[in-house]
Amino acid sequence: MHPHLSRLSAALSAVSADTATISVWGRELAAVLAAGGRLLACGNGGSAAEAQHLTAELVGRFRVDRPPYAAIPLHADTSSITAISNDFGPEEVFARQVRAHGRPGDVLMCLSTSGASENVLAAARTARRAGIVAWALTGPAPNPLAALCDDALAVPAEDAATVQEVHLAVIHMLCDAIEGAPG
Repeated sequence: MHPHLSRLSAALSAVSADTATISVWGRELAAVLAAGGRLLACGNGGSAAEAQHLTAELVGRFRVDRPPYAAIPLHADTSSITAISNDFGPEEVFARQVRAHGRPGDVLMCLSTSGASENVLAAARTARRAGIVAWALTGPAPNPLAALCDDALAVPAEDAATVQEVHLAVIHMLCDAIEGAPG
């Protein structure tokens, strides 16, 4: 077997134990979204791509045709990101948007392979202060983001590509749980 596939297989097997967490997140997020709340998602680089994949599945659809859900990828507004970064510093690019778009009871999904990205940590801290639930998808624990968030799913893999691929599988499982939640 190719080494990448071996790493991916091992990480997927390890995350299989977190299936119950993903189901709980799905039910909780489905209730938030159905009640008019929103999901905010943030990450950098490949994690930004995964965050945007999640929000696209929710605004569009995953498997079933249903009303669109409010889901915002915080990295996708380049004008806001460049203005915030220029005026307030790069560590504020997500936190300031959490303050602008988030409401108590909303959910912030933080994605970080390292679990140490300063701008994602700042967003999680802001969410907690604002009464917004913060969840994390990270690489190996312990890490600062997993410790800071209300709940976290940490992928036990050292390779960032493997972590990101497992995050995508988790995102699809989460979307499946959301669409399967009693409504």
